[in-house]
Amino acid sequence: MKNNTTLSLEEAAKALKELGHPVRLSIYRQLVRAGADGTPVGTVQAQLDIPGSTLTHHLSGLVSAGLVTQRREGRTLYCVAQYEELDALIDYLQEECCAGS
Repeated sequence: MKNNTTLSLEEAAKALKELGHPVRLSIYRQLVRAGADGTPVGTVQAQLDIPGSTLTHHLSGLVSAGLVTQRREGRTLYCVAQYEELDALIDYLQEECCAGS
């Protein structure tokens, strides 16, 4: 996704597809709750009680859609929800609200 711009249909569809899976939505909600500093991958794994390989798979989709970024601090990998991208997705969905009435 692009920051500070309108999403394309394809970008919105990809983000919605990623958020449409129950595990990915749970992961994303956990990251949103964590705030701007993000949370370590191990913490997400423990809180959601899912295998590391499953978490890695689902995080990769969220990163690919631009909804999550990752950063490494020493040996710890942090995941951070991208609030601007979430706002852009919500704006896309609301863009033409009530335009047909």
